[in-house]
Amino acid sequence: MLKVIGCIYYDHNIWLVLVAAAVCAAGSWATIRLFQRAATAKGMQQIGWHFLTAVGGGSSIWCTHFIAMLAYAPGAPVDLDPILTILSLLVAMIGTCIGFVLAAGAVFRPMPLIGGAVVGTAVSTMHYTGMLAYRVQGFVGWDMTYLVASIVMAVVFCALSMSFAMRVSSGINKAAATVSLVVGIVSLHFTAMTALEIQPILIDLAYTNPQAMEALALAVAVVTLIITGAGMVSYLIDDQVRAESHQQLMQMAMNDNLTGLPNRSSFNAHLDHEIYLARETGGRLALVSIDLDSFKEINDLKGHAIGDAVLQVVARRLAALLRDGEFVARVGGDEFAAVYRQHDHGSLDEFLSRLEGALSREVRLEGHGLSLQASLGVSFYPDDADCREGLVNNTTLAMYRAKADRNRTVCFYEQSMDETVRARRALAADLRQAVDNGELQLHYQVQTRVNSGEVCGFEALLRWVHPRKGVIPPSDFIPLAEENGLIVELGDWVLRQACLDASAWDQPYKVAVNLSPAQFNHSCLPERVQEVLAESGLPADRLELELTETTIIEDKERSLAILKQIRKLGVSIALDDFGTGYSSLDTLRSFPFDKIKLDRSFVIELEESKQARAIIRAVLALSRSLDIPVLAEGVETSGQIALLEKEGCHEAQGYLLGRPLPQAELRNIYDVAPDPAEEQIAYEFAI
Repeated sequence: MLKVIGCIYYDHNIWLVLVAAAVCAAGSWATIRLFQRAATAKGMQQIGWHFLTAVGGGSSIWCTHFIAMLAYAPGAPVDLDPILTILSLLVAMIGTCIGFVLAAGAVFRPMPLIGGAVVGTAVSTMHYTGMLAYRVQGFVGWDMTYLVASIVMAVVFCALSMSFAMRVSSGINKAAATVSLVVGIVSLHFTAMTALEIQPILIDLAYTNPQAMEALALAVAVVTLIITGAGMVSYLIDDQVRAESHQQLMQMAMNDNLTGLPNRSSFNAHLDHEIYLARETGGRLALVSIDLDSFKEINDLKGHAIGDAVLQVVARRLAALLRDGEFVARVGGDEFAAVYRQHDHGSLDEFLSRLEGALSREVRLEGHGLSLQASLGVSFYPDDADCREGLVNNTTLAMYRAKADRNRTVCFYEQSMDETVRARRALAADLRQAVDNGELQLHYQVQTRVNSGEVCGFEALLRWVHPRKGVIPPSDFIPLAEENGLIVELGDWVLRQACLDASAWDQPYKVAVNLSPAQFNHSCLPERVQEVLAESGLPADRLELELTETTIIEDKERSLAILKQIRKLGVSIALDDFGTGYSSLDTLRSFPFDKIKLDRSFVIELEESKQARAIIRAVLALSRSLDIPVLAEGVETSGQIALLEKEGCHEAQGYLLGRPLPQAELRNIYDVAPDPAEEQIAYEFAI
């Protein structure tokens, strides 16, 4: 009887052992990477990655065992049980899958070790199931010391492998996880084979064909490598997709989708970096704020598609002019910003000249030329500010100064701008208290019929009498109210007070009240008008609301719906400042206006300008065809009123006919208001 122990018969099949080792190393490397991807995935993706990990890992572990087992030469004929062989493969895949899922769950800290121990147990079970399929002509025995040691080593090293794999992903941890898994698989196999004791019984002298066994081992190796390779290809494809997605997300996060220029986030990061460099090197930095003038009109008149195309053209021009140390970003709708690393004063002037040239050139789209102009504000680091926020704020102030001054396109920041801003902020704070403090007043300017001079109504005009600064012109505080979100509150006060005042008049004259765009766009405007009419007791047909075409042009369908609701109340609607802005025929056709108010700019030139007379004549002809009366604003001379009468104008308003007066003085001139005592009683009753 011949006793064969362990691996003494591996020598002449050493190349199969090397193949098994290569499969083990490649499979372990792939398994760890697939497992780490599964551990970071979520939902169905995680299930898919766990499946790939189990298939790739289980097949490579089983293949390592199978090839190394075929390399083993027991000195007796060998056969394999097909059912147990297949069962051992399923044990490897299913068992390792359970271990991988447990290790990746990380419900509490020891879970990777527990999951790894399950993987080691699955590897051991696979090996000994495979050995049961190994049929040899002889007596088979086991050295229990080596057998237990093989299982312990598999469990320990696989647990270490999963523990390393679940740590922070790094090259060292990946390598440690791979090596630990390889050691666990290899130590199990060779220690277990050392535990194997065989006493051959040469009943059948026809030994197994070694070439056939080697070919089978190679076939198994190739199939396993294909399976492992497929898993790794999935890993690499996913890695590439993730990298491309990350790059796309970074592109979207740091660049403007419409123009391709860096966006505000990218601009902030770049400006912070440039400030840091300037601080470290003692350099100087110029920041330029750029705003396209009248861009809103392009959007409104030509449509947003043309507006977007204009922005794209401007962006391409700005990007094309950049040189070393220069940077341009789109930071808002039609707002751009440029950063310039300054070398000398002349170079900044040349940079600004390039910017102006790019921004002032005509843009040709769809066969039409669109004129562009821009306002530029400039401030310097560290002269004007020592941080990004201060620099941006100062540049914006300079840009608004350039926007307000039609003679300049470039304005440099000055300290006085801050003082102006502080003064405006203080005035805005005072305006917030003006309503409660009784500082606001309504003055009324008469509107008369041109042919008879008969009074037909009054326009309510808001006045502010500041306790320290006296009368503040509407041209100062109305824009301030719009900037600070107070215009809706002021407009509501004017509407309510005008209706209260008009309800106390003896004569049933109309009162005209201007609506701001913000007030008109308020969703509850029709309901608020109805409430004010009910509160004041003013008949709806005595209230006339005035609005400009700019107010309604942005959303015509919504505006039309609001106007129809107001008209249903019995309130009349007037189109104010006709002749300026858009003045489109489509607006007059689409909206139910009761009156057109001709802008004062045409009336002022009426006596000297043939063009002004021609425009007025055309508007009046249009109004007659549409059956809409026209009121001319700004009448100041008898010659103007005579020409208006000759052309057939219906109504007029201006200093020639009457200056704006407070409610108390209307009674002395127009006999519209009751005695002060009666007025007070009526007012208190209305309140």
